[in-house]
Amino acid sequence: MKTILWLMAHTFRNTFRKRSNMILFLLPVAGVLISAALYGNAGGAGLRIGIVQQDGADAVGRDVAAFIGALDGVKITDTSDADLKDQIAAGKLDAGIVIPAGFGETLKAGSPQQLELLSVKGAQVTAYVQAMLDGYLKNVASIAAESKGDKARFEQIYGDYSQGSFKVSHEQLNDASNVKDTTYQSLGFLVAFIMFSSVNMSEMILREKENRTFLRLLSSPVTARSYVAANVAVNIVAMVCQIALTLTFMRAVLHIDSGVPIMQLALVLVLFGLGAIALSLLIVSLSKSKGQSSALQNLIITPTCVLAGCYFPMDIMPDAIRKIGAFLPQHWLLDTVNRLQHGDSFGSLYMNLLVLAAFAAAFAAIAIFRFSRNNDTRTFV
Repeated sequence: MKTILWLMAHTFRNTFRKRSNMILFLLPVAGVLISAALYGNAGGAGLRIGIVQQDGADAVGRDVAAFIGALDGVKITDTSDADLKDQIAAGKLDAGIVIPAGFGETLKAGSPQQLELLSVKGAQVTAYVQAMLDGYLKNVASIAAESKGDKARFEQIYGDYSQGSFKVSHEQLNDASNVKDTTYQSLGFLVAFIMFSSVNMSEMILREKENRTFLRLLSSPVTARSYVAANVAVNIVAMVCQIALTLTFMRAVLHIDSGVPIMQLALVLVLFGLGAIALSLLIVSLSKSKGQSSALQNLIITPTCVLAGCYFPMDIMPDAIRKIGAFLPQHWLLDTVNRLQHGDSFGSLYMNLLVLAAFAAAFAAIAIFRFSRNNDTRTFV
């Protein structure tokens, strides 16, 4: 036990002696900041609608603009026809609408002109306002049809409608989609960095073979088995610290609630981390030099992280790519977190956890087999 503790201390000193390794250890925090910047402000600004009022003399025409301004999440700005398009193009307004002269009269007649919302951002901006406005105009047109041209009757019914004798209670719901997107992408970056840092720490075996330190250690009471066990132990400690640091930073500093109990999230990440460590040992066992290890690392980790959706959402990928991603451990981790966020119980996801454990066991078994077959400690090519 003393030998393993000494080897762990030796590995820690050699690993974190370089500042580059410390930066790699802290990269998951940078990934959280990037995700927060990408998704943190999604959907929170509201809509800025420019109104060109050309029918202000008519009460019904004025009410149309007032109705738009009363919608939740909409802020209206009075502007001119000449400035409307320039302000939309400059990004000062999200959309604009022109209420033409005589619009109120056509509405009273039961055949209102079609009002079109102008926007360079398309239906994602205009759909909500367009739907609400269409409903309002149809209601007023129905009042006009019921009045059958009797202006006094129209004014009476329209007045009652405008006063709103009925009451509607409502409750505001918080949109948590941007928080889930931030969490998903933050964990995607964390997954990638755990894999890279695991390989980086496992490469210590190759570096010490290269500078003959490994051979000198084996000439002492240290065994190859205890040396590898110490490396794995250091890798596990570093991985747990990375996960704890990232989750603490998300919760305490950025106040991001993932929607998943912290212990469940940490347990799933640690289970994946064990698989990442096993994969790093497999990469090292297949390599005869640090150059080969770096090449295998780039060949395996980067493409699989892309295919599994670690760097951007899987929703934007073609179906064929999604099917490939289902064969990767990163996909099973992110899928587990996504399903937990959508309310699935932790126990119901036992299959996902078993798949992650199977990946870890398979990588570890192959790595152990490769290490047992490589008994040449005398030379390093």
